[in-house]
Amino acid sequence: MKLFTTKQIAAIDKYTIENEPIADIDLMERASLQMTNWIVQQFSTEERLLFFAGPGNNGGDALAMARQLADLDYQCEVYLLDFRKALKGSPEINYERLEEQGKVKLNRLRAEDEFPEIAESDVLIDGLFGSGLSRPLEGLPAQLVQKINQLLNVVVAVDIPSGLMGEGNAGNNMENIIRADYTLTLQFPKISFLFPENEQFVGQWEVLPIGLHPDGINETPSAYSFAEAKDIAACMPVRTKFDHKGTFGHALLIAGSYGKMGAAVLASKACLRAGAGLLTAHVPHMGSTIIQTAVPEAMASIDQHDSMFTSFPDLAPYAAIGIGPGLGLKKNSCRALCDLFDQAKVPMVIDADALNILAENKAWLEKLPEGAVLTPHPGEFRRLVGKTTDSYHAIQQQMAFAKKYNCVVVLKGAHTSVAAPDGTLCWNSTGNSGMGTAGSGDALTGVILGLLAQGMTSFDAAVAGVYLHGLAGDLAAKKRSEFSLLAGDIIEMLGKAFLKIQKES
Repeated sequence: MKLFTTKQIAAIDKYTIENEPIADIDLMERASLQMTNWIVQQFSTEERLLFFAGPGNNGGDALAMARQLADLDYQCEVYLLDFRKALKGSPEINYERLEEQGKVKLNRLRAEDEFPEIAESDVLIDGLFGSGLSRPLEGLPAQLVQKINQLLNVVVAVDIPSGLMGEGNAGNNMENIIRADYTLTLQFPKISFLFPENEQFVGQWEVLPIGLHPDGINETPSAYSFAEAKDIAACMPVRTKFDHKGTFGHALLIAGSYGKMGAAVLASKACLRAGAGLLTAHVPHMGSTIIQTAVPEAMASIDQHDSMFTSFPDLAPYAAIGIGPGLGLKKNSCRALCDLFDQAKVPMVIDADALNILAENKAWLEKLPEGAVLTPHPGEFRRLVGKTTDSYHAIQQQMAFAKKYNCVVVLKGAHTSVAAPDGTLCWNSTGNSGMGTAGSGDALTGVILGLLAQGMTSFDAAVAGVYLHGLAGDLAAKKRSEFSLLAGDIIEMLGKAFLKIQKES
């Protein structure tokens, strides 16, 4: 799914109106009907619906919904934010339709003391301001938002919570943004919905299709996308009857140190579950028995040092290299990593302590082999690029970093984002909070490594690896619960995740 900025979405709206063709009021009616249908599925006619509408198109949507729901015997009441200016365009038409219908009590809000008395069971519909907002709310609108936020009622936002910007919110006043329980967003999720700091405002978001013109969507360029199952199915390797372990790629994983061999075990298992034909795990001498006992399917390359990474085998046999899980930060390991960058000619997955070593030796970033995939969590990312003002700024930094160093950057989170060297970025749509557990990142490293070894491009391997890892986590959570999820549970469900993707193809 392509994602767009709010200005681009407005342009696609305009394209639809001109080329479907459809009148603006009719497109608003279509969008409102989708939200009305959602309301009908969630709430009964016994609950009173209070609509807070602004003077723009977001308010026009809310006015149309009030009329539609009143015709379905819902108790609806409208509170229109009144700046003592006449309504125009589609909002004006929808207000007049409400007056003609005569089923909805219409009120005007001109001052804070005109805010209504609200019962605990009332459902509040926020249609004050939409995605065209370009500055923080202040004055009466801010006062109304604060009053709504003080209530315990269920709040449903129309398209976007009032006060929230569609992309970055670094300069916004967070006290003056509606805190919705549900956000009914039209056609596309807004980019700001994918950032952790905005969950408190957006709540649970639902994407409702409103029939925007497919040519307008296709012809509008965007650097942003949202991974779905069909996208993953389309890029997965195709296996034939006569393929064998030699054709599925030989992966090298460099991982583990004294006290951290579990990371090497988890990454190794995930790599093999992701389909690599052969895996060699390079581990310290003390970890050889552990890796060969815990992962008998893997071959072991034994480091000359007893407890840390200090060397690596001849790289000629390997189609892809992974390094970092449980590696440690000793000086000998740092020197060996630098040597590895000098000699590696195949794609690498760089994670965990390997990233921390890079952050302390940024000149080595110039040595990254072509097709390198970096998989930092937010803390590791900040160590690499410096402080960021908010998540939108972070993804700009992520995209710039990927372009500068010709690598793929996987910034892990609830909606993990994957940035490519060509300036594009894809968010993930799978995963859950249970995956915030020890070893989950090691498993992801193994999955991406396994896909790289099979010949997938670095970007496709990263996007597919993140999606499959999250999908396996979702399947595991259904079986174990999010509270009890372990990294090993994710790895065990990788097979079922692959089966689900195969069904898509």
